[in-house]
Amino acid sequence: MTAFRASLERLYAVFVKELIQLRRDRLTFATMIMIPVMQLVLFGFAINSDPKHLPTALLDNDRTEVSRLFIASLRATDYFEIDKELSSPAEIDAEMLSGRAQFVVEIPQDFARKLTRGENPAVLVIADAADPTAVNGAAMALNGMVSQVFTRLLTGPLRYLAAKNPPFEARVQKRYNPAGETRFNIVPGLVGTILTLTMLIFTSLSVTREIERGTMESLLAMPINPVEIMLGKILPYATVGFFQMALIGVAARFIFFVPVVGSLTTFVTLTMLFIVANLSVGYTFSTVARNQLQAMQMSFFFFLPSILLSGFMFPFRGMPVWAQDVGSILPLTHYLRIVRGVMLKGAGFSDLATDTLALAAFTLAAMTVAIARFRQTLD
Repeated sequence: MTAFRASLERLYAVFVKELIQLRRDRLTFATMIMIPVMQLVLFGFAINSDPKHLPTALLDNDRTEVSRLFIASLRATDYFEIDKELSSPAEIDAEMLSGRAQFVVEIPQDFARKLTRGENPAVLVIADAADPTAVNGAAMALNGMVSQVFTRLLTGPLRYLAAKNPPFEARVQKRYNPAGETRFNIVPGLVGTILTLTMLIFTSLSVTREIERGTMESLLAMPINPVEIMLGKILPYATVGFFQMALIGVAARFIFFVPVVGSLTTFVTLTMLFIVANLSVGYTFSTVARNQLQAMQMSFFFFLPSILLSGFMFPFRGMPVWAQDVGSILPLTHYLRIVRGVMLKGAGFSDLATDTLALAAFTLAAMTVAIARFRQTLD
């Protein structure tokens, strides 16, 4: 009995010691609390696989009461957010390549006249199907709307047209991934997610490892400034990232048969910018963390919202506005649009200008913070 009681006392002592150590390690304690809370909030409120209010551009060549009724019915589905009117078909490609529009609806000339004559006119709906999940719900809603939209209009002399099912045709043209192949959406996204994870971890451990091994003092004794130290540590990992990008790109093309429509120069240039952005974040974490465990925790804390809010796993436009605002800060969000735009759409620098500038701004901010944090570490 005495031995059992002594064992319990020793167990209690170790228990108290671990609690005290955990309380002192505030970053680990905060990570244990915040990661479950973050997962609960993101999966409960931010994740939605059936996005609505998708940005839609309109080209109305008819401009009659009938076309306006069709547009009103389109808005009533809640899937189509008509936020831009086009003046010519030449503008359609620019809207789709840049990703500003998920759908473009083109109503033909003489739509009302052909409808009343029973000629079964066709409305063209162009969908950006690079992410097939994002457009499936809207396409189903469109098909259900076709037979009901003109019910009130087709009365009296036009009653016989109501018997024709439907009185007009909605032709959905799915671009960039017409067959709805999931791998065409997932594999390009893997380029960004794999680079984010590996670049964060590699770099966040670099400075922390130097401190733990005691070699940082020798490095600081050299006639070298913080910018040179940061660049010297980042460049080797940037080279590793380049080879990772090449490996994943070759696998995407020749194993998963994902098309590469755009320029390789655009792809490589913007991917290297993305790699530097993540390396800068990882370097900042390494200047904050006291040990390698904390560096790993901070990397995971950054990676989790990146993968959930970037549009890699779930449609970006299906998330509420606040989640989209948070996701727009993360570099992976912009890079996914870039890599899918280049590989699937053939987009160029001009089409990707907004996301490129956002990625460049993030990279500049992250590098500035990293240098500032390293100077504080030196002091």
